[in-house]
Amino acid sequence: PLEMSAKKPVPFLRQVISFRKKVHRDPRFDDLSGEYKPEIFMKTYSFLNSIKKEEKEMVQKQLKKCRNMEQKEKLQQLLNRMTQQEQAQKKQQKLRERELSLKRQQRKLAKQGKKPFFLKKSEKRKLELAEKYAELKRSGKLESFLNKKRKRNAIKDKRHLPSQKNL
Repeated sequence: PLEMSAKKPVPFLRQVISFRKKVHRDPRFDDLSGEYKPEIFMKTYSFLNSIKKEEKEMVQKQLKKCRNMEQKEKLQQLLNRMTQQEQAQKKQQKLRERELSLKRQQRKLAKQGKKPFFLKKSEKRKLELAEKYAELKRSGKLESFLNKKRKRNAIKDKRHLPSQKNL
């Protein structure tokens, strides 16, 4: 910058150089990026699943070879997180497929001239629970699941009962 004398008063109308301010845009909220469609997203980035699977296998191999307890614990946590993410993704995919099948049924009924009927959240939850029970029955884990649920409910009931001290 040009050095100026401090003894001279600054002119009233200064020469200010204008510059263009950079506009930052967030693709999550910008219309230019298009709208998010999970089906298209999953198809586009399906290659990531294979990469994640390879990484998981690599972590499992490292876990078997590892002797250091701290390192082993970190690898175990990483492996648990990977499996949980995988399960969450599968669950989300199932939910999406179920919703799509319901939409298809509604479209089919609408084409036949019937009035569309949309399920409430509670009814969707009931259908999901029934599906879960059927899956548990198929895999033979229904009894253990029900036992755990009974124990949990018994603990909740005990909490609500007045204690012996209060009597």
